[in-house]
Amino acid sequence: MYGATMPSVRRVAFAPLLSLFALATLPAQAAPDWLVDPAPYRARVDSAADGSAVTLTNGLVARRLRLAPAVATVAFDDLVAGASLLRAVQPEATVTIDGKQWKVGGLVGQKVRNFLTAESEAELQQDPQAFRCVAHGPCAVEAPLAWQPRREWLASPRAWPPRGIGYAFEYVAPAGGPAATVRVVYELYDGIPVLGKRIELRNAGDKALRLDAFAAELLAVVETGSTVGGDPDVGHRDLRALHVETDYAFGGAMEAVADNPAVHWEIDPDYPTQVHYERRTPCLLRCSPRLGPAVTVAPAATWHSFRVCELATASGDRERRGLARRRMYRTLAPWVEENPLIFHVRQADSPSVRAAIDQAAAVGFELVLMTFGSGFDAEDDSEANLTRLKELADYAHGKGVALGGYSLLASRSIDAANDVVNVATGKPGGFARYDNSPCLGSEWGRRYFAKLRRLYEVTGLDALEHDGNYPGDTCASTTHPGHAAHADSQWTQWEAIRDLYRWMRGRGIYLNVPDWYFLSGANKTGMGYRETNWSLPRADQLLIERQNVFDGTWTKAVTMGWMFVPLSEYHGGGPAATIEPLDAHLDHYEARFANLLGAGVQACWRGPRLYDTPRVRDAVRTWTTWFRTNRPILEADVLHGRRPDGRDIDWLLHVAPGLPTPAMLVVHNPLAQDAERTLLLDLSLAGIERTVTADFGDAQRALPVDGRGRVSVTITVPARSHRFVAFRR
Repeated sequence: MYGATMPSVRRVAFAPLLSLFALATLPAQAAPDWLVDPAPYRARVDSAADGSAVTLTNGLVARRLRLAPAVATVAFDDLVAGASLLRAVQPEATVTIDGKQWKVGGLVGQKVRNFLTAESEAELQQDPQAFRCVAHGPCAVEAPLAWQPRREWLASPRAWPPRGIGYAFEYVAPAGGPAATVRVVYELYDGIPVLGKRIELRNAGDKALRLDAFAAELLAVVETGSTVGGDPDVGHRDLRALHVETDYAFGGAMEAVADNPAVHWEIDPDYPTQVHYERRTPCLLRCSPRLGPAVTVAPAATWHSFRVCELATASGDRERRGLARRRMYRTLAPWVEENPLIFHVRQADSPSVRAAIDQAAAVGFELVLMTFGSGFDAEDDSEANLTRLKELADYAHGKGVALGGYSLLASRSIDAANDVVNVATGKPGGFARYDNSPCLGSEWGRRYFAKLRRLYEVTGLDALEHDGNYPGDTCASTTHPGHAAHADSQWTQWEAIRDLYRWMRGRGIYLNVPDWYFLSGANKTGMGYRETNWSLPRADQLLIERQNVFDGTWTKAVTMGWMFVPLSEYHGGGPAATIEPLDAHLDHYEARFANLLGAGVQACWRGPRLYDTPRVRDAVRTWTTWFRTNRPILEADVLHGRRPDGRDIDWLLHVAPGLPTPAMLVVHNPLAQDAERTLLLDLSLAGIERTVTADFGDAQRALPVDGRGRVSVTITVPARSHRFVAFRR
């Protein structure tokens, strides 16, 4: 089950009161910042010399599982902060089979749930009614999906699957329990304080089992704050020591916290000694679906849960917390760094698309997407349409350009037979995320997914912008072929969309998805903006655009969020809101490139053309050449300087310690006069020490770096313009 080539287990002698913080790879004084140098932090499994416990650790985080008298997590520590994340024991998972809930592992008998000492740990007992562990051992880190990288759109290669170690425990049911086994798998990754977890249920009997519900993770977590009355989460919600996500994500909010319906921070009913007077502190983490899955597991079949990702983020610094999350996405979903320059052409007829491809090739754009409202129909599976699109894709590839199209899934009605059905009324409408929406398990839904697969298989198209993707609607229909009833409708619809995105990721098909499907294969979602703002006058759009980028990149990498540029009119506003004719507004057009490419962010450049005169063509080509030359540092992490407000300069700092250019400053001046400012920049996260050379474009200066990695830079920025400063060792 575990394989002979899996990671070895190291045996370590544990003194009874030995703190797990001693497991850190290096002494605290000598330990490098993992955000700068992750190399020393290699994941491993340590086994207690007496066989009583195993610990998964990488010097940044450690999770210790006691093996006797039963398997249970008895410590979960942030080794960087020197902080315990766990205060009490819980089962390792739960499964509800044929109407009865069963605990998987865990220990009972803890009297006080504020903390877990070595003495109280020794008093814990096995729960005779829980699934018990019969085998455990190392296993390989598993790639949840195949990834065919588009290396031309990647600034640097990434390991896949992530490097690290896995460890699995196999459990069997107690006497009188179901004929089933549960496998609980943990993964710990190199160089990042992230632990993954999932469960598998195998039907070991000769009759089908119904899995009504499950929890893949249960952790009694240390409270973030101590509040006696009122809302115990006020002021503490954003400072939790664990950031948790799963790939069971949907909702349409374009944010991880809002679009993770399986992550629940709950009240612990077994915690009477907490500070909050009404005992309402949300300090019990449970990762489980809100509904279902209510799936049938056939004899000898194995069912797989979603994947849980737990990031230790004990730092109270907003920037470091954001950097940690961005590093997590790059590690667990490295395709988010694929970041092509995309032209959204407004007409999908063949002559217009060919002209768009020609323009893209001439100025260095990398992907042409037949946009919403263009006439592109992903559901037209006629031979004539497929042949036409294949010819266009072949033409694009011959020019070194990728080609894709837009398709709307949800946020529309098909008909009463195929729309999601309200469980309260037995009829469609009035309850779905978009009021009406097709059910992915309906006959129409099955045909739709089959058409998409055939479209991309036959034509060789490279990208899909999938709008109104599955938002999490339930469906009470009992006649749809893709689900049995209401209870399994959310799980089965999520599986349908997840499987499509995994299939596309394995074929190198780029995915723009306005939702948090990154862990299922999506490349990009919206940065966060209001669409009607693109009807404002051009000058207003320029400043709001920078605000959107500044705000959106606290938790998204710059490559994870798209913006929007209305080359032609969008949501009204008339000539004052649009860039067409492009030559007449070239200064503004270039300012949009400076805004977006300077931040490493791509936009939907939407219109009939990318240039209308040779002058504009040359200007656009200059910007794309500059971007591609500086792509590695521009697509690296950003540190947030001053937020744009139109009252003074605003700026971002790109940092990437391993690059020849490990930092780049991007400064914008919205004022009507030149501005000279002295900025104190923190270059420590760029790995820069002692001295640095600042390249201002027209001059270079050697600047001293203080003992905290900071450098003072005086820069003059022309009125209503920008400056870029590259830093080199």
